[in-house]
Amino acid sequence: MTPTDSTPTGPEHTSAKVAQTVWLVRHAETAAPTLFHGAESDVELGAHGRRQTAAVVPWFAALRPSAVVSSAMRRAVETAAPIAAACGVPHLREPDLHERRVGSLSRQPREQADSVWEETLARWIAGDTGFAIAGMESFDAIRDRTLPAFRRVAEAHPGGRVVIVCHGVVCKVLLLSLLRGRTAADWVTIGRAQNLAVSELVPDAGTWTARQLLTVPPPVAEVNAAFAEAGVRKTEA
Repeated sequence: MTPTDSTPTGPEHTSAKVAQTVWLVRHAETAAPTLFHGAESDVELGAHGRRQTAAVVPWFAALRPSAVVSSAMRRAVETAAPIAAACGVPHLREPDLHERRVGSLSRQPREQADSVWEETLARWIAGDTGFAIAGMESFDAIRDRTLPAFRRVAEAHPGGRVVIVCHGVVCKVLLLSLLRGRTAADWVTIGRAQNLAVSELVPDAGTWTARQLLTVPPPVAEVNAAFAEAGVRKTEA
């Protein structure tokens, strides 16, 4: 995690050693929301994503986070930076929280990529979490990359209140890996990772509990309703 890389690590933690609250957030809408994006596509926010971010900034400011951390990808940075600035707190980057690698599906229209993605999800939900087509990351690969990154962030801010802005699939893999009793089989039942969906996590005896799960803040929902585009299917996990 930059700019502070000297963070403690360890297999076990208590609430005294980690952040007291983590808000895990998907970034705002990209400039190409109907295309399939992955780590290979460093797309920026679009006009609607900037509206969403402007709407959510006061909502996060009222929560009084002590730090904001994002992946190093543009869509996450452009979501996180205004939140950090409004809250007057550091904006740090954790590169290992980048979006999943999708290989040849990058920037493909949803209608061309969906069949592969749906097959992948079906395999994960059925328990085959090591499945991935060539060039893509499996559930296991995403988990093994992002869990240590999440722990680095949590352990770097003991007792703090941290906003983490990353990516839809990353959010869901983390939730299904962190929360007690959850597995990849719960991919659908935990809800959709829409743009700026927030999960509020608190430490719980060596694991984490969700106080809210994949909830779109009311000001963002209002902006979405005001600028709804009928018949346009946008990406979500």
